[in-house]
Amino acid sequence: MFDRYNREINYLRISVTDRCNLRCTYCMPAEGIEMMRHEDILSFEEIAEFVRLSVANGITKIRLTGGEPLVRKNIVELVAILAQIDGVEDLSMTTNGVLLPKYAAGLKKAGLKRVNISLDTVNPEQYGQVTRLGDLSQVLAGIEAAQKAGLSPIKINCVLMGQPAQDTLALNDFCKKNGLDLRFIHQMDLRNGAFSKVEGGDGGNCSRCNRVRLLANGDVKPCLFSDLAYNIRVLGAEKALHLAIGNKPRCGTFNHSGQFYNIGG
Repeated sequence: MFDRYNREINYLRISVTDRCNLRCTYCMPAEGIEMMRHEDILSFEEIAEFVRLSVANGITKIRLTGGEPLVRKNIVELVAILAQIDGVEDLSMTTNGVLLPKYAAGLKKAGLKRVNISLDTVNPEQYGQVTRLGDLSQVLAGIEAAQKAGLSPIKINCVLMGQPAQDTLALNDFCKKNGLDLRFIHQMDLRNGAFSKVEGGDGGNCSRCNRVRLLANGDVKPCLFSDLAYNIRVLGAEKALHLAIGNKPRCGTFNHSGQFYNIGG
């Protein structure tokens, strides 16, 4: 599939839930969030149907996100379903890593190829402050579990929030020591349209954007920094997909209708 700016769209990010077991300061407000109703969240069958349609139209790369995807009940089952769809060449996940000790081996067996793990610091105190609920030791155990399971290459996503330089250097040293690919993501602002290219990755480069997003409620979004969305339950999967591709903007502007916790970043 090509959009009107001749960008080939072959990457689908799927937010499987808006729930999360952390409360990171740059993702969720301190006062909490309004969760989606259970009946508004797509079933595995609906997600799989949309993936089959997307693959038939040129999507080859799938990434599962959240919220935190590992809090979605029976997530390993969904991975197994998607991995068996002919044409899915790359099936990956972005996770905070907390639940990887429990799920890493099963995810690999089900067909997940690799993971990106969110980790902004290896300073335990700082990690607790950023995540509000997090225990750094759980994430480090999750990284180890992912390595043992063969979910590689493992990429570490670090959001730059003005943390002390020594924290960033310590994280960089940790990644080098453990064979992890570190990527720096400058803190973004959906409502004001503040974003930049990911250091060490392809995100944030509008001229090369190759992705669309399926949200947990069935909205297909052509751009993270846009209010455009086309719901597969309202319009049907095929029409929603083609409207998203056809109306994908040249460049991101702002998003007043969503938050990072329910879009998947």
